[in-house]
Amino acid sequence: MIDVLCVGMAAYDLTFSIGFHPAADEKVKASTLVGSGGGPAANAAVTVSRLGYSTAFAGYLGRDPFGEAHLAELAEMGVITDLISRGPIRTSLSAILVKPDGRRTVVNFQEQKPWLAEGYQELLSLEPRVILFDGHEPLLSLPLARLARQKRILTILDAGSVHQGTVELSPLVDYLVCSEKFAHEFTGECDESLALTALASYSANVIVTLGERGLIWQNRSGRGRLPAFMVETVDSTGAGDTFHGALAACIAIDLPWLESLEIASAAAAISCTKIGARPGIPTMAEVRSFLTVNKRM
Repeated sequence: MIDVLCVGMAAYDLTFSIGFHPAADEKVKASTLVGSGGGPAANAAVTVSRLGYSTAFAGYLGRDPFGEAHLAELAEMGVITDLISRGPIRTSLSAILVKPDGRRTVVNFQEQKPWLAEGYQELLSLEPRVILFDGHEPLLSLPLARLARQKRILTILDAGSVHQGTVELSPLVDYLVCSEKFAHEFTGECDESLALTALASYSANVIVTLGERGLIWQNRSGRGRLPAFMVETVDSTGAGDTFHGALAACIAIDLPWLESLEIASAAAAISCTKIGARPGIPTMAEVRSFLTVNKRM
């Protein structure tokens, strides 16, 4: 049995620190370059492992240097890699430009969507307590989500943007965790409170992350708002992925709802303090220490 199974996208990130955003036909020199694995579900799996819990990643990596590097990194970080599919399609690659204020521009290349369509039942062989989806493997994720519901395995959707996978998975998961962009585009509501209400008709537990403004949530116990932790942001890449992974870990070990939100928010904030999506992902000891200093509950 494992705590969290993460299903979806893996990429490889090349993160460049730059002093300003280049204009047309302008060259800019990066002060730092960090290469590491990336992708929403893959980053979430690393987060679960860093926090001290068992996790596996199911997705695709090409048989190219970036895929080999990412596979080795996942294994080194304690993520079970047995469920990763390999093939000739090149690994998704992202070039990330990070500005001094921590905001970033992402350019992603994906040669072809290597959607996995078979073997979803085998993914339950590890007996996960929680399954986290990012929607990027819809042919695999949809039947797996339905099977998980039959077997009463808790499911979470990282809905970062509106696309086939996130749209079709939204009514099938126990926890719908979405970006502000997804909430507005999916519901058609401009007001975040109205969007939250609309999303609650799809899932029993809904969270809308609002970046620097924190998050809002609604479930059967009510609804609420949690402000973001203030940190000196170096790079916000992967903060959402870290939030989702930390939340999944908390749900897997049955922590109280508000404590889970606090831990996930703290983990996401800490992850912003280092360049690259993965170097800043904290351990649970680091999260607890951070919460002691920044106590709000």
